[in-house]
Amino acid sequence: MEHFRTIKRIPVNFFKCGVMGWCLEVMFTSLESVVNHDWRLMGRTSLLMFPIYGCGALLAPIGKWVDRWVGENPLNLRDKTIRHGLLYMVLIFAGEYISGAFLRGKGICPWDYTGRQTNINGLIRLDFAPLWFATGLLFEQITKKRGK
Repeated sequence: MEHFRTIKRIPVNFFKCGVMGWCLEVMFTSLESVVNHDWRLMGRTSLLMFPIYGCGALLAPIGKWVDRWVGENPLNLRDKTIRHGLLYMVLIFAGEYISGAFLRGKGICPWDYTGRQTNINGLIRLDFAPLWFATGLLFEQITKKRGK
């Protein structure tokens, strides 16, 4: 029964993650302007990013599935946080790479990391790993059913 409740919440959680992703991206890109001494702190994003961030709604259900699949004794909070953060980071990197390759093929990819030292094919940046680790955990929290 819990499985069906989770599926029922996905559209609402998709919206939450899409909006949260947009907000995070605007805040993050506005910090780049500080480096350029542009104190207007102008952030930016793309409408195309909404469904990409919205897919963050799938992270927590995947995390629960992995916990059941591994089937170990209950984890303490620290170990569960590390497991989920690493899992979500890898999933976000995969999602960013796949969606970026698709959008690039259409000529509409809103990001290009070419020239950055830790980029892979200009589609992902490995130095963003801590950001995606934290973002995945944030998405897990905002999609969590209250009271759990």
